[in-house]
Amino acid sequence: MVQCFLIHTVNPVSTLAPGESRVLYSRVFGPEEGALTGADSELGQEKRRLLQNEKVAVVARQVRSAVTLSREASGRVLVETVLGEELVALQEADSGVQRLGRGEPWAGERSALWLGVQSLAFTLVTEPHENLLLAEGTLKSITRHCLEHLRMLGSGSEVLLKSDRIDVLLHRLLPHGQLLFLNHRFTQSLEKELANYMAQ
Repeated sequence: MVQCFLIHTVNPVSTLAPGESRVLYSRVFGPEEGALTGADSELGQEKRRLLQNEKVAVVARQVRSAVTLSREASGRVLVETVLGEELVALQEADSGVQRLGRGEPWAGERSALWLGVQSLAFTLVTEPHENLLLAEGTLKSITRHCLEHLRMLGSGSEVLLKSDRIDVLLHRLLPHGQLLFLNHRFTQSLEKELANYMAQ
């Protein structure tokens, strides 16, 4: 099962401290850990939400560091793409998998798969036993749809205003946080359905 999906910045943002990352969108799947363990059952709803946001921010910072290291190690110069070149940007995206140890930030171990596309990173956090190839394919599909239909690489792109469309993408491609094995015919019908919805 997928623990969460997030979109966050990986390039410096003028309003943030060095090394920080701004989470633009996040979606957590499944029951909250505290509800399962009873560890923070005495916490109120607001405190649980803040704790969940902090966990997502920790993942974003760790992935930002991994993307930065990957880009520095490759020595490639990051060239900004323009609208219409989303597929080129996706093909040139940095990608990786990072193991999140126990307590970093969840109680159990997790795997974080990420794609660094220009100044954004798309991240899936999964349980350690999940099929990483299937998770990678799902992450690439979600990222491709976000880039193509929501124009996230354009200047002034407001991810926060497009969260309802991202929710629909996740509902179709990652229902309730479950990775799907899709055959070619079902994938085509799903792509057509998503394209029709995004065109509205």
